[in-house]
Amino acid sequence: MKTYIVLFDGVCNLCNSTVQFIIKRDTHNQFKFSSLQSEYGQNFLKERNLDSSDFKSIILYEPEVAYYTKSTAALKIAQNLGFPYSLLSVFLLIPSFIRDWIYSLISKYRYHLFGKKDSCMVPTPENKRKFI
Repeated sequence: MKTYIVLFDGVCNLCNSTVQFIIKRDTHNQFKFSSLQSEYGQNFLKERNLDSSDFKSIILYEPEVAYYTKSTAALKIAQNLGFPYSLLSVFLLIPSFIRDWIYSLISKYRYHLFGKKDSCMVPTPENKRKFI
């Protein structure tokens, strides 16, 4: 079974809700999580020469294979959650510049629309093993 690491903006309410959504539907226990603000997240960004202060994209990391950002990351997560969420992978047929434009628009206004926490979420004791 493959393991994927989802890196997310730890203070974003939309991102935190997305993580909770994934956890509830991860029946094969294949996803681990880390905030982009954490030591792991910061090291990940720096090792790949990515901006370590720009948290406008979720990142899906498939160790030893690749990492994906923005809409591709979101759709590949859905693809790995099984039916019916895997049906969303059909949107991978749309060119990424179109998908990412929509993703970036939502990302730009996410704090305004969904709110922001003062600090990163703390995982519940039952979910702690899923976080890096």
